[in-house]
Amino acid sequence: MDIKSFWKEVLRQNAGEIRKYFMKDAYINWHCTNEHFNVEEYIKANCEYPGEWDGIVERIEELGNLIITAVNVYTADKSFSFHVVSFFRIKDGKIASLDEYWGDDGSAPQWRLDKHIGLPIASPE
Repeated sequence: MDIKSFWKEVLRQNAGEIRKYFMKDAYINWHCTNEHFNVEEYIKANCEYPGEWDGIVERIEELGNLIITAVNVYTADKSFSFHVVSFFRIKDGKIASLDEYWGDDGSAPQWRLDKHIGLPIASPE
């Protein structure tokens, strides 16, 4: 399973190509919003989400039939940015289940800034 190609199609909102990566009875959970989707619902939620999107796959880990990715997803104009951690369970070369955790990117909360703790994460060069 080429996970980078999967993410490329998700970011392009290419329904026909996204569908090819899933088993017919696969399911998708978006835990941060308590949503459970079948493949067609996931494709609709992804492909009808407003805006044009881009992103960078920052990390991929593989453990047996589990692929874990960390991806920075952002609008084409970079006005919104998110990080998503995804757990793909693979069966027969296709996605059998996908559990995702989406978080908005932003500044640390003011109470931590006031304490002068922590530093920004260094950007890879």
